[in-house]
Amino acid sequence: MEIFLNKAVFSDCGQIHKMQVSAFTELLEKYRDVDTNPASESLEKIQNKFNQSFTDYYFIMLDETKIGVVRVVRLSDTICRISPMFILPEYQNNGYAQQALSAVEKLYPNAKEWKLDTIKEESRLCHLYEKCGYIPTGKEEIIKDGMTIVYYSKKV
Repeated sequence: MEIFLNKAVFSDCGQIHKMQVSAFTELLEKYRDVDTNPASESLEKIQNKFNQSFTDYYFIMLDETKIGVVRVVRLSDTICRISPMFILPEYQNNGYAQQALSAVEKLYPNAKEWKLDTIKEESRLCHLYEKCGYIPTGKEEIIKDGMTIVYYSKKV
């Protein structure tokens, strides 16, 4: 089944927040990274990000169902960053994240480079991004014992 992206509006922030908490709670419980995990982010913080002129939020849609969210940060005219992107747990492992990455990249035809980061110890996430053409930049940031953030880039 094909997904599509639907641009969010400010009044969607509450729903984005609830979905984000649902999607990231398992990782929060596993790593206890309260300072960095999106499940710990307040509604106000999401609203503040939403109001940034260089940020766009999109719902990942399966028919009429919102199954995830992707946020695009335009770092420059030619560089975009995905932070965060998530699929709700009950819709994971169906290829929807790959479709969402492809769809969001098409929305920004001027972007020559895409950036994102993830938890190095989450091999399924690293595999997803690498399968979609993202390459580790070599930059890594140790958050705590057993949790390292790895940075990825994709040139298009």
